[in-house]
Order: sequence, then structure tokens, then C-alpha cells
Amino acid sequence: MDYMTAKEAAEKWSITPRRVQVLCAQGKIPGAVRFGVTWAIPKDTVKPKDGRCKSKK
Repeated sequence: MDYMTAKEAAEKWSITPRRVQVLCAQGKIPGAVRFGVTWAIPKDTVKPKDGRCKSKK
């Protein structure tokens, strides 16, 4: 299985690398594995839905 880094995933999904790291730590990216200080994310993983609340105006 091929893996990508959090930085590569961030570029692919148009979000910040820190947000990718948080999603990995929360277990919202299936198959993500931590090696030391870096995350290995399967290349075929799709971007998870943004579950954060948005204000209703």
C-alpha cells in the first residue's frame, strides 16, 4: 500500500497540514499510521467530511 504525508494530503485536499494531523489524531482518517512525529496516510483515502459546526445566521 502506498502512503502520503500529512503535507501531501493537505495539498491534495486543500486544507492545512495541521488540520490533517488533527484528523489523524482523532481517528477520522482510516488507515492513518503514526511513525514518530509524522503521519502516513493511505494514498487512496478520501477527504473526511468537515464535522465542525457552522454558525447559523
